[in-house]
Amino acid sequence: PLKEMNPGQRHFAQAILSVALSGRGHMKAEQIMALEHVLFELEKDSGPKRDAENYFVSIFGAPNPKGTWGFRWEGHHLSLNFTLVDGELVSSTPSFFASNPGKIKEGQPGPVGLEVLQYEDDLGRQLAKSLTPEQRKQGFLSKDPFKDIVTGNKQKADGLIKHKGIAATALTAEQKQMLGKIIFEYVSRARPDFAVREIKAIDAVKDTLVFAWNGGLEVGEPHYYSIQGPTFLFEMANFQGGANHVHASWRDLKKDFAYDPLREHAKEHAAGK
Repeated sequence: PLKEMNPGQRHFAQAILSVALSGRGHMKAEQIMALEHVLFELEKDSGPKRDAENYFVSIFGAPNPKGTWGFRWEGHHLSLNFTLVDGELVSSTPSFFASNPGKIKEGQPGPVGLEVLQYEDDLGRQLAKSLTPEQRKQGFLSKDPFKDIVTGNKQKADGLIKHKGIAATALTAEQKQMLGKIIFEYVSRARPDFAVREIKAIDAVKDTLVFAWNGGLEVGEPHYYSIQGPTFLFEMANFQGGANHVHASWRDLKKDFAYDPLREHAKEHAAGK
């Protein structure tokens, strides 16, 4: 954990995280960890002891510009996984960002109005509200909100979630833009060069995307949404704490923990490439 590191080790840990994430993604991660101070004051002795230094950094392999290595940064409301091959980031999933409080309210400790995952939440609601009654017959699952993201903390997201939704091809041009903004909010947490490649790959299959909404449409009403593609899934749930506790994840069936990229790299290495 960070609390057991010496200053040099802590500097290295922070450095590799800042390099793997974009500036915006790194800021969100730092804010999520800082919220542990807020929870410490809010919960006192009523819950787990919150500690902004109780985040664990695991290194897999030897960090090197040549070869394969990875690292994980994990703790309360933050689970980030990265794999690099020959100096290039090839995987940044599973990726889990969460925020409690979702928004710091008047009278709570911390900067009032801070809402770390505001855009993930607001953009999803904006798209859901824009759906016509006919579109909602496909896009709305039920009024009873899911209590959390469906994939949970499974090490491997075997298969995609089973619920349906509205196909991107059934959306208007404006709604498709909204959908793209949501996806960008998740993917752009990663370093820019990697994020650009991921956005291009998702754009290539944009007609296969499916959006689903579950729960209420107003702020303060528990809700959930998902965006599903052939091999990837974005989910957000805001159920707990009076719908002021956000969980948001990005999973990739092919790239979680770099499963497929490493397999391809091994094939190339065996072939002498």
